[in-house]
Amino acid sequence: MSATEAALAGRYGRVRDQLAELFLKTNDPIARMATACAVLHHKMPHFFWTGFYRLQEGKLVVGPYQGPVACSVLPGPAGVCWSAVQKAASVLVADVHAFEGHVACDARSQSEIVVPVFDRNGAVVAVLDVDSDRPAAFGDVDRAGLEAIVALVHADLTTG
Repeated sequence: MSATEAALAGRYGRVRDQLAELFLKTNDPIARMATACAVLHHKMPHFFWTGFYRLQEGKLVVGPYQGPVACSVLPGPAGVCWSAVQKAASVLVADVHAFEGHVACDARSQSEIVVPVFDRNGAVVAVLDVDSDRPAAFGDVDRAGLEAIVALVHADLTTG
């Protein structure tokens, strides 16, 4: 791991610890999502848009987020968010313009990472979607860091 990656991993660890402390105050998943978005968006300089989409009646509906106005509903099945739902795995996209079926909510987005959120039964109930206005802004350190953070939220979520 490079020094830059190690520094980023350390930052994710500190954010995770901060969120774990903040989450002691509520079990409400929407409050946890909102808090996670706010902390991540302001502590990670390469985040342009940070938010959750919740799976509701077969559509991904925007939840708490930070950044420019978002698409309110992603009907699917196209897009990076739906790819993460279908694979039940994180998806990293270095160049969103090269991703077939990419849904462009903001033309300034250049790269994206989407992490699925699972309920206590292992079903995908939401995704954490993070966009950057820089190409290839995300890597394995981001994936691991965001998956650890999402794990703090997931146990209290139920399908909608």
